[in-house]
Amino acid sequence: NEFLQDHAPYNRFFVTADPSDDLTAVVRPRTSPLLREVETAAGTKYVWCTFGHDQVDLDFSNPEVLLEMLRVIRLHVDMGVRIIRLDAVAFLWKKIGTPSIHLPETHAVVKLLRLLADFSTESVVILTETNVPKAENLSYFGRRDEAHVVYNFPLPPLVLHAVLAGTAKHLLKWQRAMPPAPLSCAYLNFTASHDGIGMRPAEGLLAEAEIDRMIETVKSAGGLASMRALPGGGEAVYELNTSFFDAVGHTFKGEDGHKIDRFVCSQTIVMSLEGIPAFYIHSLLATPNDLEGVERRGINRAINRHRWDYPQLQALLADPNSDQAQVLHRLSDRLKLRARQAAFHPNATQFTLNLDDRVFGVWRQSLDRNQSIFALHNVSDEVLEIPVANLNLIEDEVWADLISGEPVRPGEGTLNFAPYQCRWIANFN
Repeated sequence: NEFLQDHAPYNRFFVTADPSDDLTAVVRPRTSPLLREVETAAGTKYVWCTFGHDQVDLDFSNPEVLLEMLRVIRLHVDMGVRIIRLDAVAFLWKKIGTPSIHLPETHAVVKLLRLLADFSTESVVILTETNVPKAENLSYFGRRDEAHVVYNFPLPPLVLHAVLAGTAKHLLKWQRAMPPAPLSCAYLNFTASHDGIGMRPAEGLLAEAEIDRMIETVKSAGGLASMRALPGGGEAVYELNTSFFDAVGHTFKGEDGHKIDRFVCSQTIVMSLEGIPAFYIHSLLATPNDLEGVERRGINRAINRHRWDYPQLQALLADPNSDQAQVLHRLSDRLKLRARQAAFHPNATQFTLNLDDRVFGVWRQSLDRNQSIFALHNVSDEVLEIPVANLNLIEDEVWADLISGEPVRPGEGTLNFAPYQCRWIANFN
């Protein structure tokens, strides 16, 4: 309102542009017009709206805006917040005639926040949220002088594709090429959030036909798709809107009886990788798609923002046969088990295994080199056998599957996998 009344200093707090400006290169995450016409006391202005006309972009080229936001962040830290999530920070700075994404000034602001966090008396973590292809995403580590933690955005579409297609070949290929996070930094591994499953990070990792098949499979299970505008015209799917639990309801083969096992497998992959695993509340609760919420609120993202009735949820969690009780119990047990393993430290060594395209496997080793874990995940609906000799198990140590408790003898026999079964083969020395 102060902007509309042309009151200082707020009349310079938002980005404005002219419709005649060259905005053709601007990268858009939405299909809505970039500029919104508003009437102010100083006349007609056009404000910049990266994400839609309900969100007007602040002008960080104005030092007063930057200082005000720093004061807001400081207030949150004073109130006990220790992780600062920079939402869609890639779009922070604008320049006419440029894509207005990942600009040097944006990285400079992230560096400033990292510097302030590092010199804070509190332990503050800077987390960047940039739903973009891999190289662009990793750039927010800087030279260990930007984000402490970055979202691992290619993971959700690649994990989803693996369990829908029954092959981990694309997930394996991507993981082999992923560099370790710099020391004192980490990846945030996840499959779901309050937003959709971003498809931009899958560009160049999955063929167009595979992406299209994944989209159609998710739609067949009740999911939706949101679009973004392309430079020069046209549209592309920006994100899949679905609960991750329902996203794995069908595979490329159709519907089957393995939904819960398939979902737990997808979440176990997240637990096994280098970095910090993160779980959306609706994944832990196996929340189904909320299509009524979409209709009521008029936005696709409402499908994965269900508001549970607490007594109803309590009743479901008390029923051991419900999806909610089974998923929460299995994931909780697995997370408690994971927390006790030194080899799952965020910066512990990781090596991608070449076993079978249907098995996503990584070897993890603790920072002190005392513990090794071979994390193996059958992403298919098939029964598999993997020769134990294919794993580098040290002979004079005792090995067992942490999840099932089964002993494993180095070099002897086979590891049998039921559909979507996961194993954490660890040493005890």
